[in-house]
Amino acid sequence: MPSPHHGFIPASSEDVLRHRVKIELRKRMRGLRKALPASACAHRSERIVVRLSDMEFMVRASSVALFWPIEERHEVDLRPLDAIVRNRGGRVAYPVIDPDIAVMEFRFVEDVGSMQTHSFGHREPAAHSAKAAPGQIDVIVVPALAVDPRGYRIGYGGGYYDRALPLHAATATTVAVAFDFQLVAEAPETEGDVAVQWIVTDARTLERA
Repeated sequence: MPSPHHGFIPASSEDVLRHRVKIELRKRMRGLRKALPASACAHRSERIVVRLSDMEFMVRASSVALFWPIEERHEVDLRPLDAIVRNRGGRVAYPVIDPDIAVMEFRFVEDVGSMQTHSFGHREPAAHSAKAAPGQIDVIVVPALAVDPRGYRIGYGGGYYDRALPLHAATATTVAVAFDFQLVAEAPETEGDVAVQWIVTDARTLERA
């Protein structure tokens, strides 16, 4: 999900290096993904949806948090998974950000048509949507610009997921989705980063190393 930089201040020369590597990886992956034809994005997204929908924790889930894709940025499109979860009798939540306090929460959406278009290009739940409290979400699917086998990911730099995931960690399975070329050997880990438990790409499925 897009966001302004969260103001991370490196505390040492090592932190400075990791921070710079993050910036370069973020820039590189945005460029690579942007260069991917829309048809290729759609095909790869379909494969991710198939892989993810067949995973045991997803089949058993009664509630799932997804994210709405920013199409112009060629993000993974999970919209077909929304229908799959609902057809299985599950509830679907989406993230919403309060820009005034820089906090992200998940809200259940009964009808995606009621979601509001954000200026960044994605959709968010309407204000009247019910908030998902800790313990109410079984699976949280997280976007990534880059992700490594340890489950550490690089997003747009706002840190929203890193702050939100610990609130649901006791009961929710977390999984990052990305196109296979976004899987890197190691994503620099900086203070506050939170690893996900699974990584699903269009070519492979990995449990956190």
